[in-house]
Amino acid sequence: MAKPFVKPWALITCLSALPLMVGLMGCASDRYHQSTAPRIEDNPTAERGHNQSTYQRIEDSRTAERVREALAAGADYKYDGVRLMASNGVVQLSGFVNTSAQKNAAGEVASKVVGVKDVVNSITVKE
Repeated sequence: MAKPFVKPWALITCLSALPLMVGLMGCASDRYHQSTAPRIEDNPTAERGHNQSTYQRIEDSRTAERVREALAAGADYKYDGVRLMASNGVVQLSGFVNTSAQKNAAGEVASKVVGVKDVVNSITVKE
């Protein structure tokens, strides 16, 4: 009676292992033959685009931090209601200040920070 159970179990095991073995062996290479699997180097934009995007996000984060530090370093720090975002070197200031002089000063400070290409000053004056 054990024989009828063993055969279907062996068949299921072999059929389950077959795709795994074909998958592993189909992409195998040795030191003399190159693998047939596509490589990232074959598509230069795939990896480079991802790294460039990651690099740009890191740079934008650093730029935003430098602008925050520059605003905080001001003698008359009145920019606690100001938010900022950086994207591709363009810094956008938003939020509220008490005077138009503070708005202009915030834009001027941000424009002098290393890595800032342009400043969009969307700060609203409370007056």
